Amino acid sequence: MKNKPLYALGSVDNALLVLHMLRDRGRLTVTDVAVELGIARSTAHRLLAMLVYRDFAVQDEQHTYLPGPFLAATPAVPGGSALRELRARTRPAMEALCARLQETVNLMVRVGTEVRFLDSVESPQLLHVGDRRGTILPAHLASGGKALLAVLPPEHLWELYADHPARERAVLTHELAEVRARGHALNIEGTEQGVSAIGAALRNGRGTAVGALSISVPSARFGPDQVATYAEELRRAIAEAEQSLTDFPD
Repeated sequence: MKNKPLYALGSVDNALLVLHMLRDRGRLTVTDVAVELGIARSTAHRLLAMLVYRDFAVQDEQHTYLPGPFLAATPAVPGGSALRELRARTRPAMEALCARLQETVNLMVRVGTEVRFLDSVESPQLLHVGDRRGTILPAHLASGGKALLAVLPPEHLWELYADHPARERAVLTHELAEVRARGHALNIEGTEQGVSAIGAALRNGRGTAVGALSISVPSARFGPDQVATYAEELRRAIAEAEQSLTDFPD
């Protein structure tokens, strides 16, 4: 029998109960949560909004809440120590890139058809893209995710997207070919309004892609004239980071 903690935090407990409800029911409304927990609708809405923000829930067109990618995702990479090592080895290059551009820099890995943000170095500018650590995005929309998909053998790629309509796969094929030709991928407000990004794959000494770096920028500062500069600085950061990844495992 479990005893309730002596100094239980009601807001935390309610958030965890909502997670149980999402898992068990599959879909929730604000009213469902308010009635079940005996709280005001405004409080229920705030709880759900925070779960959406942290990727534990998503909201559909009918304003119903569904389990988010974090609840459905599988472990990122076998062995948490490998992820810690990847963060530690790439952090200096990320910090240097952020210092040069004054924009937020991210490290991510691909998990199936999603990417997980492992680390961020946040821009010091007043208007900037915030820390992305813990965020999960569709790989075919995120800049770093596209860069990681572009290095996959075609047969592996289409195993991942076997359920996608043929037209969508054709569009993705064309975009990934452009990514390979350029050496970097772009995300122009594809995952968040007002936010654009450029990303490229990170490789170890055997040429295996082990992650990706991206630069996240408010779209107001991501005009065509700036892309070339971002791409050049990203290539420089990738080269710096890869120097520390020569013996990193596949």
